[in-house]
Amino acid sequence: MLIAWQYLDKKAAAVEALKDYSSMQYIIEHSDEDIYEIETRMTSPHSAKNTGVPGKHNPKSGEERLAACLDEIDVLKERYRRALEYMEWFKPAWEALSEEEQFILTEFFVNDVSKTEAVANIGEKLFLERAQVYRRKDKALNHLALLLYGK
Repeated sequence: MLIAWQYLDKKAAAVEALKDYSSMQYIIEHSDEDIYEIETRMTSPHSAKNTGVPGKHNPKSGEERLAACLDEIDVLKERYRRALEYMEWFKPAWEALSEEEQFILTEFFVNDVSKTEAVANIGEKLFLERAQVYRRKDKALNHLALLLYGK
C-alpha cells in the first residue's frame, strides 16, 4: 500500500465521487447525441453570413471548421471513456450499499436540496430525529468510502 493512501481524505473523496455520479450518468446517456450533432454540423455546408461589412476570404475556413469538429469529437469521446471508467469503479460500491444508505447519501449529496431539507426528508421517511439522521449519514458515508478506497 502506498503511504499516500494514509493521507487521503477518503470521506471527502467519496463525497466528490458521489456528486459526480449524475454528471457521469448524463455523459454516458447523451454522448452519442452530442457526437452525432457535431458530425452533422461537420458534413453540412456552411454558408457565409451576410453582415454587410466586407471581410477577407479565408480559403482554409472549411478545413479549419472540419479540424475543430474533429477535435471536439475527440474531447467528447475521451469524456465518455472517463465516464465509463468512473461507472465501472463507482457502481459496484454504490450497489453494495443498502437502500437506506443510498437514500440518505442521495438526499445529502446528490439531490439539489439544503442540508436542512435533506435532514427533514430523511427524518420523515425513516422516522428518525435530527441527530440520528446525521449519525446514519456518517455511517453510510464511511461505508461508501470503505467500498471505494479500502481501509
